[in-house]
Amino acid sequence: MEEEKKLDRSSLIGMALITILLIWMMSGKMFPEASENQNEEAQTETASSPVESVEQLAASAVNDTIANEQLKATLGSFAYGASLPSVINAEDVVVDNGVLTLVFSSKGGYLKEAVVNDQKRLSSDSDELVKIIANNNSKLDLQFATKDNRVLTTKDLLFEPTVSKEGENTVVSMKLKASESSYLEYHYVVKPNDYMMDLNIRTVGLNNVIDASKTAELNWQLKATRNEKSIKYENRYTEVVFEYENGKDDYLNAAKSTTDNVKDLTYVAFKQHLFTSVLLTDTAIKDAVVRQENLVSDEDDAQGYLKDFEAKLPLEFKGGELAYNMNLYMGPADYNILNDYDRNLDEIISLGWGIFGWLNKFIIVPLFTILSNLIPHGVAIIVFTIVIRLIMSPIQYKSYVSQAKMKVIRPEVNEVNEKFKNDPMKKQQEVMKLYNKAGVNPMAGCLPMFLQIPVFYALFMFFPSAFDLRQKPFLWADDLSSYDSIAQLPFSIPWYGSHVALFPILAALAMFVYMKMTTGDQAAMQPQQEGMPDMSKIMKIMIYISPLMMLFFFNNYASGLSLYYFISNLITIGIMYVIKNKIVTEDKVKVIVEENKIKERPKSKFQRRMEEMMEQAQQQQQQQKPRKKK
Repeated sequence: MEEEKKLDRSSLIGMALITILLIWMMSGKMFPEASENQNEEAQTETASSPVESVEQLAASAVNDTIANEQLKATLGSFAYGASLPSVINAEDVVVDNGVLTLVFSSKGGYLKEAVVNDQKRLSSDSDELVKIIANNNSKLDLQFATKDNRVLTTKDLLFEPTVSKEGENTVVSMKLKASESSYLEYHYVVKPNDYMMDLNIRTVGLNNVIDASKTAELNWQLKATRNEKSIKYENRYTEVVFEYENGKDDYLNAAKSTTDNVKDLTYVAFKQHLFTSVLLTDTAIKDAVVRQENLVSDEDDAQGYLKDFEAKLPLEFKGGELAYNMNLYMGPADYNILNDYDRNLDEIISLGWGIFGWLNKFIIVPLFTILSNLIPHGVAIIVFTIVIRLIMSPIQYKSYVSQAKMKVIRPEVNEVNEKFKNDPMKKQQEVMKLYNKAGVNPMAGCLPMFLQIPVFYALFMFFPSAFDLRQKPFLWADDLSSYDSIAQLPFSIPWYGSHVALFPILAALAMFVYMKMTTGDQAAMQPQQEGMPDMSKIMKIMIYISPLMMLFFFNNYASGLSLYYFISNLITIGIMYVIKNKIVTEDKVKVIVEENKIKERPKSKFQRRMEEMMEQAQQQQQQQKPRKKK
């Protein structure tokens, strides 16, 4: 008996020790690191697996009552559709319409992949096609509330896919079912050889399921994938563009991570330089939010994404149901393609504002399109440049003639300046008389140069936006829409880069020669004014600074743009040489000036007005002199 009591006592003590040990282990004091890791894994699994749990529950619900109840507790009325065999066994729907290969996912009902069939990624030698959507970089997610107090997001839910034909069009229907006759549908219509597809979002028979008093929100996200050789150059033109308030358009600054609230939005475009994704809606979104986050800081070949885009679009119920007719565009940011849709999509292309955009849309783009359809793109740029320079040559001729006249009469201007150096007002009057007598307009040399500025800026905007130049080779350049690298440096030079592009070097050299030819004449136009800096010295410095600036600035720009400026400068040098040495020689200009001095020349309104102003100023000056003596 005593041994049994001892055994019982020992057993009790052992059981107590084991209990304490178990409590200690369960509290996490023993093996703390392992416990923390397990907690982290458990949290990660919980956070990342809601979709998986719905799929698992749906697969088990057919034969498992408990799983079926859990599915109903999670999805409510939509548990019906999730457990259908046509949903559980659904596969992705693949549609190839010739220009696009599209993959629709039954999980979420959205586009899982969008491939541009005839466009290579990074270079023309690549085996990889441009994928606007791939690797889970995009979501089209509708969030809504139900009458049983659930908030569901469609990206986590399972749709029933069906594919049919309407003539030549392929129809992909994705239905999120609450019963056989009540469902939410994404209705896609894919047309042959078209980058634009229809997308109708509607609910049928769900007015007793969805809480229509709470706004549904369509959330469209896209992480823009890098597709071009230079990620920084591509990112410079990657931005959100949107249309609002009956045809107005705006954009988010491509250099910033920013957000904007938009009233009455009718389309939003996630533009990534030479490709774009656009969501259009027939029914304006009253209060939308668009956002972009910059993901690029340096020229990093390992970086795969440019910007993170998002558009939040609240959808309104009518009669307890949703009915929105939309369109999705996935394809090139090509002005001609986008303009043909007649939906104001041409505004997605950055062609400049005001007169600059007008020049591009109605003159430069049509002219270059005609040329590039007839001849190779590199040759088309050269012919295009010749045409532009010939059109501008009369302006250049007038500018040079004015400069030549100013140069001829400069000795006389210097004499006037010396004679009346103590009377600035009189000096100005006499110089104006000399100009009028010699038939020289001091503004005639400047005005033609100002007239060329709109053309210069319009072309500067056109070339980086010209999709036709993408991966088109010319001479040593393998892609006229990107830089033409002939050497790779083992280091990076600030503002220049780690490669050497040849076309910018040639353009800079041609600019240097042109400035050398014209700087002397331009300096002669501007006689030294008392108290003013010596313009001739400034111009001599600019001969070296301007080409150097072009060399640095254009090294990372499209080689097509550098080719244009190189050819343009060469042609300008040739035109200037002919004008200066064959058409308007210095002797001819002297004869013209002397003839003008003999002629009676009527004064222009501007000249008369200037003389009147000078006379009034001189009278006021004379009236003030006696007062000062008193």
